[in-house]
Amino acid sequence: MDRSSKMILRKIIIDFVCLLIVGLAVLLFFLFAKPYKRGFFCNDESLSHPFHSSTVTSTMLYVIGLFLPICTMIACEYLYTRHSNADSSKILFGYNIPTWMWGAYEKIGIFGFGAATCVLITDIAKYTIGRLRPHFMTLCVPNVNCSLIENQHRYIENYSCTENISARLLKEIRLSFPSGHSSFSAYTMIYLAMYLQLRMTWKGSRLLKHFLQLMCLSMAWFTALSRVSDYKHHWSDVLAGSTLGTIVALVVANCVADLFKQRSHCLMDEKHRAADYETGGGTQDSIDEDPEQLKDRSWRSHIKHYCNIL
Repeated sequence: MDRSSKMILRKIIIDFVCLLIVGLAVLLFFLFAKPYKRGFFCNDESLSHPFHSSTVTSTMLYVIGLFLPICTMIACEYLYTRHSNADSSKILFGYNIPTWMWGAYEKIGIFGFGAATCVLITDIAKYTIGRLRPHFMTLCVPNVNCSLIENQHRYIENYSCTENISARLLKEIRLSFPSGHSSFSAYTMIYLAMYLQLRMTWKGSRLLKHFLQLMCLSMAWFTALSRVSDYKHHWSDVLAGSTLGTIVALVVANCVADLFKQRSHCLMDEKHRAADYETGGGTQDSIDEDPEQLKDRSWRSHIKHYCNIL
């Protein structure tokens, strides 16, 4: 095995191990973790809402939140590679990995790691706080006589649910804060909107890219609002979840993926090129330039072309 293949294989293995560790932590929370048992006040009307089915189900959330960004990244990386002259293909075990495929692997891998991290951070908060959902009284029906005067303004901690509900629902009614739907939809859609800002450079319309970004943000916004109208979460749960997802998206995009690093480098080089041109006195002075200066000007023109493609 050559040195290049060893480095690529090592990178892939480390990436999958990191993603696997975070994913296993999320799975362990789902299968074995028990939320903190929080008490309640009998006169707390915020816990007495009816139980409604979800407008945005968990299946819809994860299918759209994962497959839409992944498919978009694959298509954008393929189109970007077709219109650029950069050749940075990788060779693994003698097989040539196309540039677009390696680029899609890196972008999707970082996106997936951020998504798993967002879910893990959300679950840590959910199980640690154990806030009761707005439909807690409806599903649990605690064995407490709330009509008694002594129970009206007393914080009740010793109780059990009398309604015959599944163990899964019994756990779910204690996982209100923060909203998992809000944090996941905010992360995936805001990250996708920032990715489109980097890769979508089609000159045919100035509004198409921003229209697609608006659609992404609207889907995240609608998902968050539906959690309140369906009485799945309190408004503060949704606010915290959306804030958490937004922060994770910004951190991953700017500190891990460096989505805007290449574009900033190109813009900086363009500024230097313009400054050098003005200092040189314009096109007339270029006649007296030596071959090294002409070579440098040609190199900068290639950089400009690369930035326009990017």
